[in-house]
Amino acid sequence: MSKVTISLNGRAFTIGCEEGQQAYLRDLAGHLDGHVRDLADKVGQIGDVRLLLMASLIVSDEMREAQGRTESMKEEMTDLKGRLSQAEARVRAERARAAEAVSRAAEHLEALAGAGEPDPGDGPGDEFDDDPGGDAQGASGETP
Repeated sequence: MSKVTISLNGRAFTIGCEEGQQAYLRDLAGHLDGHVRDLADKVGQIGDVRLLLMASLIVSDEMREAQGRTESMKEEMTDLKGRLSQAEARVRAERARAAEAVSRAAEHLEALAGAGEPDPGDGPGDEFDDDPGGDAQGASGETP
């Protein structure tokens, strides 16, 4: 166990603490001492016990206000998480609709491309079809 000396209202106090907590306790004592000094400036030196009691009440009030703000922030965070979840759901739905639209557009383009494709028999060099009537008979009337 370690010891640390703190000052309240101009008086030094040595207290025990866990190793490594000295700076933290000095910081806490400094906060409390600030309130004690402010009170002493306002109401005078009315005794250490009364000044410490009043300062402790002020610190307790600060803590209660901080807890209230923390609760408000937790509620706001819960609300924001809900909104985020709803927004993410809307984004997923929009992405699904967009994917469906792209898929339908691709199918439509494939159908259009398929409608304009030449017949398999219409290849290069078939422009001059020897048998435009399609009956495949030669000049003598025989089938080749």
